[in-house]
Amino acid sequence: MRKRFLVSVSACAVLAAGTLSACSDDSGTGSSGATNGGGKKAKIGVILPDSKTSGRWETNDRKYLTEAFKAAGVDYDIQNAQGDKSQFQTLADQMITNGATVLIIVNLDSGTGKAVLDKAKSQGVATIDYDRLTLGGSAQYYVSFDNVKVGTLMGQGIEKCLSAANAQKPTVAMLNGSATDNNATLLKQGYDAVLKPKFDSGEYVKGPDQAVPDWNNTEGANMFEQMLTQSPNISGVVAANDGLGNAAISILKKQKLNGKVPVTGQDAETTALQNILVGDQCMTVYKAIKKEADAVSGLAVALAKGQKPTVPATVRDPEGKRDVPSVLLEPLAIYKENVKDVVADGYVTKDTLCTGAYAAKCTEFGIN
Repeated sequence: MRKRFLVSVSACAVLAAGTLSACSDDSGTGSSGATNGGGKKAKIGVILPDSKTSGRWETNDRKYLTEAFKAAGVDYDIQNAQGDKSQFQTLADQMITNGATVLIIVNLDSGTGKAVLDKAKSQGVATIDYDRLTLGGSAQYYVSFDNVKVGTLMGQGIEKCLSAANAQKPTVAMLNGSATDNNATLLKQGYDAVLKPKFDSGEYVKGPDQAVPDWNNTEGANMFEQMLTQSPNISGVVAANDGLGNAAISILKKQKLNGKVPVTGQDAETTALQNILVGDQCMTVYKAIKKEADAVSGLAVALAKGQKPTVPATVRDPEGKRDVPSVLLEPLAIYKENVKDVVADGYVTKDTLCTGAYAAKCTEFGIN
């Protein structure tokens, strides 16, 4: 559940539609010597989750966050936990000890995230959940995309691609994200809402429906191979991100079914865009990571300088039984026809995307 509202706090900083506007703050120096309202030197710590389940964290988020913090003139420390929960907590402890005044985390699971957020709060460190909400946590703010909408676009995508393939009573399998990740729950909520009426009416047949632990692509491939063995008539695959989509495609290729069985994804990774261009993937969902990174960095900089930002929405934390002040950005469905929009936005480059066998497809679909 999501409610639109303006948090009743100082109007000095307003965060809306991913853009931060703030009045001048006498306590901030506008350089690496910036301080918060209490005179403590402003420093922002960021913990990214890994570099295996999605390439975005190192390729995009680190880059955009670094650029934003440098432009704002604040000290920062960006680290990656590489999927290790113990390392995640160690990094947080180090950042707090080293003087972080704001901590941004992308949790590995809600349990680990909560422990880190609670400790930061006890030390007077401002906290932001980035991309993934920590259930039962204590983050002051949450910045992400509307993940139910992302899932809805994926459900609509598989529906569109099955229709284009004239599939009759297709069996649709679901390769969901990690059961410990609230984003995976929200994504599933979105595509289930689209597909359930189809299953209930008998227009579609519900196939295997499993969560992939830790979004692990290797495990996802193994799980999908088992799905296909058990249900060889699978006609479509809702894969919860591009990594899992590519895992499913790798198995479909073994059976020479790639291009015949539509597969979804989300993240608009380069490999996924190439899969879409050649017809192996049905669609992906593009989340403009720069806008997300700019929104969280603007919010973090305001907090680091002792300001109290206002944000345009809340997201309900069902475990913590609280509404978390949030910034939610809009996603975009990507098919062959509009892959060029991702390139035009600068998320991937033509040189990276249009290599070798993909060059002709780039020309065909107007990627210049």
